[in-house]
Formats: sequence, C-alpha cells, structure tokens
Amino acid sequence: MIKPDAMAKKVDGEIKKRITNAGFKITKEKKFTMSDALLRDHYAHLVHKPFWGELTEFMTSGPCIGLIVEGKNAVARMREIIGVTDSRLAAPGTIRKDYGVDNMVNVMHGSDSPENAEIEIKRFFGGK
Repeated sequence: MIKPDAMAKKVDGEIKKRITNAGFKITKEKKFTMSDALLRDHYAHLVHKPFWGELTEFMTSGPCIGLIVEGKNAVARMREIIGVTDSRLAAPGTIRKDYGVDNMVNVMHGSDSPENAEIEIKRFFGGK
C-alpha cells in the first residue's frame, strides 16, 4: 500500500515504476482514503499504543493506493525493495530510505507474509 505521505509528495508513480522495474507485475490497484473502521482493522495490533492518535491522523490525511503485486517470492522480495519500517534505518536505494521520513511516515506498507498478504488483499480489495 502506498501511504498518504507518498501521495502528497507525488512519488506514487516512481514507486510503481520501481516495483515493475524489479520484475513484479502490478495486477490490481485501488485508490482510497482510509476510514476509521478500515484503519482499526488493518492496524488492530496498534490501537492501544500511545501513538494511535498520530497514526490515525497520518493514515487518514489523504489517499492511499492499494496494490496487488505478483512475482516470484513477491512478499519477501517486495520487503527488500521497500526497506525496513523505520526509513531512517532503511538501506540506501530502498523506497523507504529514498522517500520516507521515520518509523510511521514511511511511504509504504508491505505484507509481512503470504498469509497476511491474502488477508490484506481481502481487506482492501474484497478478494483478489
């Protein structure tokens, strides 16, 4: 998912280009603004954290783009090109290092397992 900060910076096209240049196929995309209910579902494990209000404000601040990306070892390889969660610690040349700011304002969300990818596809696209 391309987050609101990337949309505000107008780097969503460059991010999609990096994904396809890495050999992936974007099979579906959907532009949406995160609702409170969708945000609570997606980040259920963070609802009780002290930064929940800040996360809510950030993630509802503008549109996101959900992507379904396919390719060999897509989840693991996408996580490599996206970079670690904290943009400040991400490897040079990763999407988060190049466009992100910190642990939250980090331009993208990437599924952490094939099982979670399927759950997230259903969450954001209503199924594949």
